[in-house]
Amino acid sequence: MFEFLSERARDILQCTFGVSVSSVEWVYADREGFGDCSTSIALQIAKKLNLKPTEIAKKLAEQLRGLPGVERIEVAGVGYVNIWLTPEALLTELRITEKACVPEPVRKKEGPVIIDYSQPNIAKPLGVHHILSTVIGQCLCNLHRHLGYTVVGWNYIGDWGTQFGKLAMAWEKWGKSKPVERYTLDELLELYVRFHAEVEKNPALEDEARAAFLKLEQGDRHLRLFWEGVRSVTKTSLATIYERLHVHFDTDIGESFYEDKMQPILEEGKKKHVFVKGEGGALVVLFEEEEKLPPFLVQKADGATLYATRDLAQIRYRVDTFHPQAILYVVDVAQQLYFQQLFAAVKRLDWKLPQLEHVVFGRMRFAEKSMSTRKGTVLKLEHVLDEAVERAKEVIAEHRDSIQTDDEGALEEMMGTGALVYGILSQNRRMDLIFDWRKVLALEGNSAPYLQYTHARARSVLRKANTKVDALPKDAKAFTASERVLVGVLLGFPEVLQEACAHRMPHILANYLYRLCQAFNAFYNVEPILKASEPLRSLRLSLTSLVATVLKTGAELLTLRVPERM
Repeated sequence: MFEFLSERARDILQCTFGVSVSSVEWVYADREGFGDCSTSIALQIAKKLNLKPTEIAKKLAEQLRGLPGVERIEVAGVGYVNIWLTPEALLTELRITEKACVPEPVRKKEGPVIIDYSQPNIAKPLGVHHILSTVIGQCLCNLHRHLGYTVVGWNYIGDWGTQFGKLAMAWEKWGKSKPVERYTLDELLELYVRFHAEVEKNPALEDEARAAFLKLEQGDRHLRLFWEGVRSVTKTSLATIYERLHVHFDTDIGESFYEDKMQPILEEGKKKHVFVKGEGGALVVLFEEEEKLPPFLVQKADGATLYATRDLAQIRYRVDTFHPQAILYVVDVAQQLYFQQLFAAVKRLDWKLPQLEHVVFGRMRFAEKSMSTRKGTVLKLEHVLDEAVERAKEVIAEHRDSIQTDDEGALEEMMGTGALVYGILSQNRRMDLIFDWRKVLALEGNSAPYLQYTHARARSVLRKANTKVDALPKDAKAFTASERVLVGVLLGFPEVLQEACAHRMPHILANYLYRLCQAFNAFYNVEPILKASEPLRSLRLSLTSLVATVLKTGAELLTLRVPERM
């Protein structure tokens, strides 16, 4: 219907005013009194035509009246055209929303989208800051898959470097009494911290650590077994937290994989005069003055490689192995300059590249000072998740009269982790995030518990109906004001999915789900559903069922879970 209206509006503008526009955008109305859709095209072209927007809008409205599916049309404000559709037309459009809840067929002819996210370091527990990349990245994977893209979710693990020499030395000196496989991540971290404390007394330990890592690079069997044990302990520990967050990767190939793939890249770069000698004999990429980028180091003066060298190698490997259409790096704002340099450098190598994109996110801080990271320690993500569940438990106890559940422990976990994740994803990722426990656990407002409670309310209505709720009816006599607002919000779901995915902005979806919760609760509070007479009862039950489906679909795309009863 909206494509039809757009085409007709373009034809009218061409014939009446002689102006050609590429498209006429119709916006779904989600407030009472603005019709079911509206366009501001008259305001956009008024200056070009040297006419008042209202004159253009009136002409457009006159010629759109009487079209199939149009019930009423009016010009509002300074030149908006608002259209009310017939109930039959609205129901037809709602079937598109129904369809949007089902994953699209896989786009077999397109290359995959590689999404690089989470990126923990081996031998260290996840800090709370890791949750940003982890849940933003997983949400983007979910959105792309839902829209038919082939996705490779990639946990690019930091599993190489001098830190392993340091850890190996610490274990050799102070921890060898226990096999490394029996260590916890916390114990490994304690060994690492102890090494740095001992270095202050004995700086020679640094040289021993570098020598140990060199032996690891050269394939020393003893150190290789130690390294594999550390990797195993880390991955087992991380898997528990990822499972709590509903995060799953397709691969976790880390830095170590590229050790034998860097030298060919360095040789190619030198041959193409992309990598040139810098200060002290290091290899660097020098950029043009207008690019305003500092030199990019790809090999140290002593011949050692670094993170950038491995990143160049992994781009080459990903391109050759997966032939992706895009590679998205979900990494915080502190690395913005680095990715500008990396992308500019790799383009100079003249490879056939996919779209390379740094999906930037800001920093997170807690509104409560008590939750700030203590000096010299890491605020562990596991502890924050546990605190979220404890706080959810308190909320459930406070609202015992209105919250019901068959599995209190499951609901506490669902609410707590959901509140933490939604509190992040509902904010614009480009901005610094302020996390407030009070807001994210509120049963009203833009929060996971409000979304979860609304879904449970809709499911409760459907259970009480004690009848099979069929698909949307083919026709209806009329829609009330609250029904129209609810329908208007539901109609926006397919477009929201596309927009959130295309712009890599999970908060677009989160904020849409909040509006849907508001619209459904307003509808629920003023319209009888179960006590309505037929065919109104069936229509309202169908709308309720669609709301529950959209909320569940949207929540799971955000990595949340919603309860059937609450």
